[in-house]
Amino acid sequence: MGSYLEDMRSYFQSHNKQKEYVGHNSKVHTIGWNADGRRLASGSYDKCVTIFLFDGHRETLRKDYTYKGHGDSVDQLCWHPIHCEQLTSASGDKTVRIWDCRTHKCAATINTKGENINITWSPDGQTIAVGNKDDLVSFIDARMHKMRHEQQFKFEVNELTWNNTNDLFYLTNTQSGQGYVHIYNYPEMDLVYTIHAHPGNCICIKIEPHGRYFATGSADALVSIWDSEELYCMRTLTRLEWPVRTISFSHDGQLLASGSEDLAIDIAHVGTGERVAQINVAYPTFTVAWHPRQHLLAFACDDKDDRDRDRDAGTVKLWGLGDRN
Repeated sequence: MGSYLEDMRSYFQSHNKQKEYVGHNSKVHTIGWNADGRRLASGSYDKCVTIFLFDGHRETLRKDYTYKGHGDSVDQLCWHPIHCEQLTSASGDKTVRIWDCRTHKCAATINTKGENINITWSPDGQTIAVGNKDDLVSFIDARMHKMRHEQQFKFEVNELTWNNTNDLFYLTNTQSGQGYVHIYNYPEMDLVYTIHAHPGNCICIKIEPHGRYFATGSADALVSIWDSEELYCMRTLTRLEWPVRTISFSHDGQLLASGSEDLAIDIAHVGTGERVAQINVAYPTFTVAWHPRQHLLAFACDDKDDRDRDRDAGTVKLWGLGDRN
């Protein structure tokens, strides 16, 4: 464990360069890699989804295509877990859209009952879950593009995800100012576990790629790492000072990136909680995503549209690059 930590600290001393790529004309709110790591998608306040192609040899991104059609900001997106050419996006325009990178077209538009803010695709690829501002979660048949069922919650739903085996469904939520994780069996959606995870609003959740752990980020500026089987808190990360709005596990499950309004992204070693690296940023971080096969982190910040930094508006950053970049 110690050797990995030391090796990664040494690695990031020589792989700490970053590049930025313009994909939108307004702030980027969400990013995500597809399953094979050859594409990166970004969603923005400009109502668009942009696809970048990743060159693994040169470790560079190239803008491929921009999808238009949403009538409001794209708040979250996610890729099909198996088919690398499909992704879905959630928007405040009360629709979910499925995009096909092979045809550069919208494959389906599904109308929902509210302004959508979060979305996730089940590991078996059959279901898309989307939550709206009214705390209604809708489950969509991803093949038929039809609503399967809906579930209304009486608390503030912040983010949602499945476990890797597709039989548990997680919600982060807020009740009376406290942060909880509710775990339901799926597809029955009976509540099986309730975890009081944070003293503040529980904002985000991510499952470790191998399913061993999950992590939560909170308005209390804490990140907690949990054992998925025993459901106990293994450790808490305390280095950030502002609400944690985005987290991501590396492909090997050993690194956790956390972003907030702090002007730094924290890279922690999951096994010890120690800092491996820190990425200094100019603005609060909206979204972070590790590459599914390499120690490369994509992220996007609350870039300002002021006159001195026009070029920063609508950019995606890639960090973890070596000296050749």
